[in-house]
Amino acid sequence: MKIPDQVKSFLEKQHFAIVSSIEANNSLHTSAKGIIDINSKGKIFVLDLYKGQTYKNIKKNPNVTLTAIDDYKYTGYSIQGKAKITRENTISDKKMKAWHDNLAKRIARRVIRHVKNEVSGYEGIPEARFPIPKHLIEIDVEKIVDLAPHKLK
Repeated sequence: MKIPDQVKSFLEKQHFAIVSSIEANNSLHTSAKGIIDINSKGKIFVLDLYKGQTYKNIKKNPNVTLTAIDDYKYTGYSIQGKAKITRENTISDKKMKAWHDNLAKRIARRVIRHVKNEVSGYEGIPEARFPIPKHLIEIDVEKIVDLAPHKLK
């Protein structure tokens, strides 16, 4: 499914998205993931830093939902699709560079907010402790749901 330009633009501005996968007992598992690429063929790429529950769930059931919101504008999208996981250590240099660039931006935003005193309870910069991603999750988009309330559209 082709991803409309306004959805693509919205997703590219998000710091992260929530990926929901289905556990063995049919309950939902949610995890924050960074979007690193969206292509014109209807695929969204996110990097997974660990081989944790999301990885295990997708191996058994490829159905996922990626959700991103902008709480300031009260808009967002829920994107349903099928996910597949690339083999370990096969992430392209281009996608790794995108991850490093996004990580640097997140760290810079956090430092700037701290300097401006926009945050309290400073606990350091968790992003600086992220491990190198283990694998890439490729989501083939099947359905896009606009989460903005009808009166705000």
